[in-house]
Amino acid sequence: MSRILKLINIQLRRDLTACRGIARLPLRTICCTARKQAEESDASSVLGKRWKDTAETVIIGGGCVGVSLAYHLAKSGMKDVVLLEKSDLTAGSTWHAAGLTTYYHPGINLKKVHYDSCKLYERLEAETGQAVGFHQPGSVRIASTPARVDEMRYQMTRTHWHVTPQYFIGPEKVHELFPLLNIDKVLAGLYTPDDGHIDPYSLTMALAAGARMYGAQIYNPAPVTGLNPTADGKWDVQTPHGTIRANRIVNATGFWAREVGKMIGFDHPTIPVHHQYVVTATVPEVKELKKELAVIRDLEGSYYLRQERDGLLFGPYEKMEKMKLQDSWVRDGVPPGFGKELFESDLDRIMEHVEMAMEMVPVLKKADIINIVSGPITYTPDLLPMVGPHQGVRNYWAAIGFGYGVIHAGGIGKFLSDWIRNGEPPYDLIECDPNRYGKWADVPFMCAKARESYGFNNVVGYPKEERFAGRPTSRTSGVYDLLKDKGSMGFHAGWEQPHWFYKPGDDIGYKPSFRRTNWFGPVGRECKLVMEKVGVIDLTPFGKFIVKGKDSHKLLDRLFANTMPKVGLTNISHMLTPNGRVFAEVTITQLAPGEFLLITGSGSEGHDLRWIEAEAADGGYDVDISNVTDGIGVLGIAGPNSRKVLQKLTDEDLSDAGFKFLHCKSIKLAGIPVRAIRISYTGELGWELYIDQKDMAAVYQAMMEAGKDEGIDNFGTYAMSSLRLEKGFRGWGAEMNCDTNPLEAGLDYFIKLNKPADFIGKAALQEIKAKGLKRKLSYITVDTDDIDPEGNETVWHNGKVVGNTTSGAYSYSSQQSLAFAYLPTELCSVGQKVEVELLGKKYPAAVIQEPLVLTEPTRTRLQKKAKGKA
Repeated sequence: MSRILKLINIQLRRDLTACRGIARLPLRTICCTARKQAEESDASSVLGKRWKDTAETVIIGGGCVGVSLAYHLAKSGMKDVVLLEKSDLTAGSTWHAAGLTTYYHPGINLKKVHYDSCKLYERLEAETGQAVGFHQPGSVRIASTPARVDEMRYQMTRTHWHVTPQYFIGPEKVHELFPLLNIDKVLAGLYTPDDGHIDPYSLTMALAAGARMYGAQIYNPAPVTGLNPTADGKWDVQTPHGTIRANRIVNATGFWAREVGKMIGFDHPTIPVHHQYVVTATVPEVKELKKELAVIRDLEGSYYLRQERDGLLFGPYEKMEKMKLQDSWVRDGVPPGFGKELFESDLDRIMEHVEMAMEMVPVLKKADIINIVSGPITYTPDLLPMVGPHQGVRNYWAAIGFGYGVIHAGGIGKFLSDWIRNGEPPYDLIECDPNRYGKWADVPFMCAKARESYGFNNVVGYPKEERFAGRPTSRTSGVYDLLKDKGSMGFHAGWEQPHWFYKPGDDIGYKPSFRRTNWFGPVGRECKLVMEKVGVIDLTPFGKFIVKGKDSHKLLDRLFANTMPKVGLTNISHMLTPNGRVFAEVTITQLAPGEFLLITGSGSEGHDLRWIEAEAADGGYDVDISNVTDGIGVLGIAGPNSRKVLQKLTDEDLSDAGFKFLHCKSIKLAGIPVRAIRISYTGELGWELYIDQKDMAAVYQAMMEAGKDEGIDNFGTYAMSSLRLEKGFRGWGAEMNCDTNPLEAGLDYFIKLNKPADFIGKAALQEIKAKGLKRKLSYITVDTDDIDPEGNETVWHNGKVVGNTTSGAYSYSSQQSLAFAYLPTELCSVGQKVEVELLGKKYPAAVIQEPLVLTEPTRTRLQKKAKGKA
C-alpha cells in the first residue's frame, strides 16, 4: 500500500504542477490509476517490458506451436498479439523433442500442414537471422513385408496429386541413401526428398524472434491463473502481472492443456505419454561418410533413426502393453515447476526395438550409448491434434494434443492464423477439429486409445481401418445390444454402428486389406436386399439439433444457401464459408412454426454446431439451440417392401399421396411415438424414424417381426455407401468440404442464389459463377480387378496427373467399380477416357452420365408419366 500512496503523491505533484483541475478527480480514479501503474511497474521489472492490458489474440503456451502462431499472426498484420509462457520458451515437450521433419503424412489434408512447415523452416533463418539447425538429407520409410509394399503403393496414389515429391524406390536406391542398412531385409522404400530434422530449441527461438520482429509481445514467466469470459465474447486472462482483455484466446499449452481447459469447464482428452530416444557416441562408419544419412523409419521395427553429428539417434514406439502413460498428471495435474525435466529412462521397455534396429543397422551393435532421453509428449485418443475454435464457448481456440509438434508447428501456425484472420479455415482439416470429441471421451477411453495409438504407431495403415481399444463408449444406440454380435461394427464419433452383417458360412470378423476382402460378398447381399426387398439400418450416430425461437428462420436463412422448408417438409441444405466453400451439409425439417430439426453426419456434430452457435451469438439472434443427438435414436428402413412393413404397424396413410417424399410426420409405430421423414440415403423407397432411445429396441423388433413375410433383414453402412454412389449422391467430407465450392460439386439444385436472404458465401458464390469453373465433379466407372477405388486416388490423362477421386465403391447393380472425381472442365464430357491409379497400377476409367441407377422417387415419377401418356 505504501508503494501505491507514494505513486499517488508523485502523480498529484506532477498533475498539480501541470493542471490545477486535478483536484476535481475522484480519489478512487487516482487510486485505480496508481494501482495499475504499480502493477505495470512490477510487470516491467519482472518481464523486462511494458505490460499490455488488451490484445486481439492471447496465445497461452510458448512451445513451438504457440510461438509459430504468434509469428504467423503478427506477420499477417495483426497488431495486438500476446503470447504468455509460464516459464521458459520450449519448456514442456518442445525442448527435448527429436526434431524430425517430413513432408509425408498418410492423411490427405495433413500433408499440407507438413508442406507448409518444411517450407517455412527452409527460409526462417534468412528471414529472422536466427540459426535453426535444419538438416534435409531426405527420409526413407522401409518396407520389409509384402503388406508394407502395398501400403506404400497405396500412399503413392494418394500423393501424386499433391505438390510434395515422393518416390517408391527399390532396395538399391534405399541402400544408396542409407549405406549402413542390412539391405537383405528391405523390399522397397518410400523416399521423400528434403525430409530431415531441425533443432527444436533453435526453431522456437527463431519463430519468437520473427514474432517480435513483426510486433508480437512475448511475456515470460507469465503463468495464466484464470480465464473469465465476458458478455461480449471476450476474455479476461489473469496472470500474476495483471489481467489482459483479449478478443480471443488460444490454448497451446501442450501437456498442460487439460489444466487450462478446466479453467473454463472443459476436460480436453489429452494425456502425456513417455517417449524415449537413444543417442550414441561417435560411430566410425558414420564419421567416414561423405554426406549425411537419410532419416529412416523401419515400420516393422517401429522406430525412427537418423544421424546425430557423427553418431546415431533412434527412437522406438513400444507396443501398447509396454508403453507408459503419465496418467497421474490427468488425475493430479502436472507437478508444479515441471518444465524442462525428464523422466527416468527405461531401456528394458524398448529393448525389443533396440535389437531390431541393430539387425537393420548392424553398426549399432558396436555403438556406445551416451544418452537416453525420456520425456513427455501429448497424445489424443486418435493421435491427431485438436486445432480450431471450440464449441460451447465463444472465441476459445485450441492448438493442443500434438504428438509431433515440431513438424506440425509451422503449418498449424499458418493454418490457424489464416482462419483467425479470414473467418474460415484455409482448407479442410476436420480430422483435427477439437469438437470431434464429447463427454463420451472420458478418462478410461482416453487412456485406452492413447495406449493403442502409441503402440500402433507404425502398424500397416489399411483403408477402412478400425481400432478397438476403449470401445464401446457410453454412446451406444438403443439397438446396440441386439446387433453387436451380428456384424462388424464401426466407430463413428463415439458410437458403434454396423458396417456389415454376418450370415452362416461368411468369413466373419475385421480383416483389413488393400483389396476386396471378407465383407465384399456380404455387402453385395445387403445391397440386393435393399434393392429388392427391405432392409433396416441403425443411423443413430447422426448429429441432431433443434433450433427454435423468434429468429430461428432468420438465422437459418442466413446460414444456409437453400430456402427453408415449410412446416412438415424436409430439404437438403448447405452452410457455406464466406469464400463460398461448403462448410456443411444438413438435412433440415421444420417441425412446427419456427422450430427446426437439423440432421448432420456423425463426424460433423460438434463442427457444425459450433458454426451455428457462433453465427447466432455474433449476429445477436433470439434463438434456442439444443443438441439432442444422444437422446434420439434413428432407424432407417429402405426397399420396395418398406411401406408394407411400416403400414402393418401404423394407421397413418403411407401411400405416395398420403406421405410424400421429403415430408415429415409424427406417427405411432406399434403404439410408440415416432417422427418419420420420408427419405433414404440409399435412394430407394424409405423412411428415417426418429425415436426416443428408450423405445428404439421395441420399434426395431416390431419392424423385424412385421417384415418377416417381406424378407426384412439388416444392412450396414458399407451397403449404404455403395447404394448412394450408384444414385449419384454426394457426401460431405468427400465430394464437398472446405476445399470445394458447391457449383463445382454439382450442388446447384440446392443453392438458391436468387433467394432474398444474404446467406453466408452468397457474394463469393456469385463471383465464382461469373468467373466460371476450372474443374467439376465427374462420375466415372473404373475397369478394375480385385480392387475398388475408395477416394483420394490420383487420376491420370495422357501421362499427366489431372485430378483425384473423392469416393468410390463397387456397384453391385452394374457389376463395376464407380467413383466420383474432380477433373478439369475440358475432361468432364461423358465418354471421356482417363485412368485411376490403384496400388501402383493405372486402371482404365470413363466419365459416364449420372446417376447409374435412378432413385426410387425418380423412377416412380417417370412411371406415372409414362402411364399418363399411355
